[in-house]
Amino acid sequence: MNSKEWIAYFRQNAKQYRVDWNLDPNITQEQISAVIYSLQAWQLGETSDGSNLLRAATKYAHSINDPDYIEAVKLFIKEEQKHGNNLGLYIDAIGEKRIRQDWGDSLFRKIRYFNTSMELWTLTVIVVESTAQIFYQSLKDASDCTLLKQICTDILIDEAYHITFQMERMSTIVKDKTVFGKRWRKWFYKLFFFSTTLVVWFAHKKAFKAGGNTFKSYCKKMSLKYGKTLGKLGASSRQALVAGEASEITIHQYKTIAREHS
Repeated sequence: MNSKEWIAYFRQNAKQYRVDWNLDPNITQEQISAVIYSLQAWQLGETSDGSNLLRAATKYAHSINDPDYIEAVKLFIKEEQKHGNNLGLYIDAIGEKRIRQDWGDSLFRKIRYFNTSMELWTLTVIVVESTAQIFYQSLKDASDCTLLKQICTDILIDEAYHITFQMERMSTIVKDKTVFGKRWRKWFYKLFFFSTTLVVWFAHKKAFKAGGNTFKSYCKKMSLKYGKTLGKLGASSRQALVAGEASEITIHQYKTIAREHS
């Protein structure tokens, strides 16, 4: 889709309400202890104001004469902030405290502060969103709490489209690079993807395990996600678009889940 179509999508999606806040959280203390650190850390990460990303997107949009892309990114950021707000409300509801600082979030914020490249921003978002899909599915499976499951489902629906949004942009950025440029990017992207994969596992392995994942199954899932996203960038434009289906659960299936929760 072009930028105008993404603006339309984000505006329409903002009207979808998939979480019933009249529900009380039904989660045991044991389940809370297994996921609370990661829940707090991801909530903090989702609350970024996005100013650095927006600055890079504005510079990039002007360079390619696509001012609508700026608005699309603003709406993307707003959707991410919705996730942070919903996770925060859930943390409040279970009587836990939101945190203001986490080493992982601080590290990424420092990297983002110095990053003005739209390519690096897009790469980072693709990798983080890919790990997020496994994380939120794990969080969803870690308890029988209907409210938490609805929050996670809502995020998973959004994330599937977010990766498509970013993959389309990455495909546009990479397609005009030289053969050598595409070649070294392939190896750099792969190194960055799997390095981040390992960092996320070791930071949040307790929550991943609570959701039924082992290190082996987590790595297998992340390998599949790499193959469906960055791993197909150098093949063809058609395959790059197909790579936007970055989840083992397809966007069509997410739509079905959304209808069931509407």
